[in-house]
Amino acid sequence: MVRHAVFPTCFKPKPAPSSRITEMWAVEALKEWHDFYVLVGTAGATLLALLFVAVSLGAGYLTEERQSATRTFMSPVVVHFTSVFFLSAVALFPWQQAKFFAALIGATALIGAIISTYITVQVVRTDMTNYMQDYLAYGLLPDLAYLALLVAAVSIYLEKDFGLNALAGALLLLAIVNIRNAWDLTLTMARRRRRED
Repeated sequence: MVRHAVFPTCFKPKPAPSSRITEMWAVEALKEWHDFYVLVGTAGATLLALLFVAVSLGAGYLTEERQSATRTFMSPVVVHFTSVFFLSAVALFPWQQAKFFAALIGATALIGAIISTYITVQVVRTDMTNYMQDYLAYGLLPDLAYLALLVAAVSIYLEKDFGLNALAGALLLLAIVNIRNAWDLTLTMARRRRRED
């Protein structure tokens, strides 16, 4: 009969602390998404800068009388592009733990959802537009994106890979919808300027 060697407990490998495992899950899981977040984050920052250029060219459009239109249509686009840039940048941090990362996503999602819900109500109430595509693009679709971000935050907190897919989908939805919105705002400012000239 062969006896197995018994090692003292001091030679047994110690399990890694749970916080270290959490950190490793987040870092390893996000490595595969590196190029995606570089692309989406760069797009968000670039489009935000281009929106500022468009606004400066149409500075005559931003008058006291149009303050309500600016708050309803322009400001949310800035918030959404900033959310895309911020979360993409945070996803590229090499050191975050999954719970901290989830908390940042969740906070961004809650703030964005509150703003988007308020804007949805304003867009539906205003007489500045009565197009269904504006109701969707300025109101409901950003709300859906922030809801997906909230789902992503919970999933990442629980260390489920689905959370990373939900995060990517939400950021992509926010970016694409607000590319449309930025284009719509630029065309609106150009048409108004032409009429006034």
